Amino acid sequence: MKPSSVFNSPVELGLRALMLLAESHPKPLDIQRLVILDYLLVHSGDLEGGPESLHPPSPLRAGEVSVRRGLIEDGLHLFATKGLVTRIANEAGISYAAEELAAAFLDAFTSTYGAALRSRAAWAVETAGALPDADAATLLEKTIGRWKTEFVVDEPEDQL
Repeated sequence: MKPSSVFNSPVELGLRALMLLAESHPKPLDIQRLVILDYLLVHSGDLEGGPESLHPPSPLRAGEVSVRRGLIEDGLHLFATKGLVTRIANEAGISYAAEELAAAFLDAFTSTYGAALRSRAAWAVETAGALPDADAATLLEKTIGRWKTEFVVDEPEDQL
């Protein structure tokens, strides 16, 4: 049996998505927007003028974006079974919204880290929540591109 971890799990990403949805309430968000906002929430320092990132820089961050979607979807499903998230399907596609109970649930997170997550969630929604889809995607590419240049190691010319 594989041991489970709370880190980088559907529980962790679902909780962050719930925070983002609560900040966006009553406006629903689709999964792509949640992926972008979650990246910004965790790596807020990647965006010029953003608050300090919650997690340290890592050269593996570009890969995080590709696995986030499934983990967020699994986390949203988990929180939906608890009555905290609702799934909305219409002609525009599938989106998610926080239920009224979500605010009370999130108020229970009183640790310093929990407060920092909520603060970053508010910042992320304010920064990119209402952007047109193309602009939000460009913002994510810009932050990931900026990160890539920080981890490029220049080889000495005599080793090329």
